Amino acid sequence: MTNKFAREIARMRRIEGQARGIIRMMQDERYCIDILQQLAAMEAALRAARMKVLNIHAKTCVEEVITSQDKAEQSEKLSELIALFEKMGR
Repeated sequence: MTNKFAREIARMRRIEGQARGIIRMMQDERYCIDILQQLAAMEAALRAARMKVLNIHAKTCVEEVITSQDKAEQSEKLSELIALFEKMGR
């Protein structure tokens, strides 16, 4: 069985490499604009990863609870999603 997060793990490893690169840029006292551009690129990559994980969650966990017909579990998953979106909106 394949890990449902395999692609996102690879993406996070690339982001980790970006973070190390930014640290090196800071240590080398590179031009601030260059550092800021790399930070923006890393933030965009993190947003993409977050959205992909949310998509995976919707297609697995949420879909599973919807088809289960368990009203309590459905309510719990909905509450989790609402709390997540509230947090993401801050």
